[in-house]
Amino acid sequence: MSFNTTSVPFQHDFYPGIDFSSLNWFEKQWAAWYIAIGDPIIATGLMSFIMHEVVYFGRCVPWIIIDAMPYFRKWKLQPTKIPTAAEQWACTKYVLFSHFAIELPGIWFFHPMAEALGMSTYQLPFPSWKVMLPQIAFFFFFEDLFHYCAHKMLHIGVLYKHIHKLHHQHAAPFGLAAEYAHPVETLILGAGTLSGPLLYCWYTRSFHILTMYVWVVLRLFQAIDAHSGYDFPWSLQHFVPFWSGAEHHDFHHMAFTNNFSTSFRWWDRIFGTDNKYLEYRARVDAAKKAMANVSKEEQKKIEQKLMDEVEAEGIKAEAEAEGVKTVKVQ
Repeated sequence: MSFNTTSVPFQHDFYPGIDFSSLNWFEKQWAAWYIAIGDPIIATGLMSFIMHEVVYFGRCVPWIIIDAMPYFRKWKLQPTKIPTAAEQWACTKYVLFSHFAIELPGIWFFHPMAEALGMSTYQLPFPSWKVMLPQIAFFFFFEDLFHYCAHKMLHIGVLYKHIHKLHHQHAAPFGLAAEYAHPVETLILGAGTLSGPLLYCWYTRSFHILTMYVWVVLRLFQAIDAHSGYDFPWSLQHFVPFWSGAEHHDFHHMAFTNNFSTSFRWWDRIFGTDNKYLEYRARVDAAKKAMANVSKEEQKKIEQKLMDEVEAEGIKAEAEAEGVKTVKVQ
């Protein structure tokens, strides 16, 4: 599905007056896809869903491999909790169900609506990176604030018990669990990912779906990596201090509370919803200094003891959120 371009402009109903010899390879393949399908809505819907599935599961595969290799356990945030093959498979089946039953209809109907607000789909040429960069920066900022507020809301009583609790089934998250969530939660938090582009479309009447795809790919990478359960020396949070990352979000799953944002740490810092996290980090740092001359086995035991204490507090906090008066923690 490609063009053998010459100096003669290629003509098609979708691209009147476009000289395809002036387009790059990617733009030519983009045009070939839309011309082959013949219907922009179908072509866009198919491409969007295929892109989502390939990126999501493609990004999860490296984490599945890493979970299966003991060598990487030294960077595992909760090293005693490695997802089993059965857990990975159960998560995969549920995520696939969610993708087809919940996300596919949303993806399909998003694009006609966005086009009505000014989004370009099949149109060429593509926008430059100078155009896309500020748009994506806005989407990251908007989604992070939206997610922070919605996520906090989902930790309230009945909403947690009947909706968000499913996502917290994994106290030690792994990559595939990024989109392991109740259908209602998928719709609520997904709105944060889509609303930024929709608002931008409505306000500017100038937006290309390619920017949307770049944004979605980056957002999927962020979500999967945040749920990976690993903190490597080369992880982004070690170079960008305000980036959230797995180390930040893993604490949320372990302790149930604190660290409600997705991409950035600043909302939790501004609103004080990282107080327990900061206390935990201070205790870990103090313990490491005190354990300078202790064997690695002893260090692991002490670090595990601190994690167990945080998790026990998290179990109590979760019970309180569900309205359970008493809970026994082993």
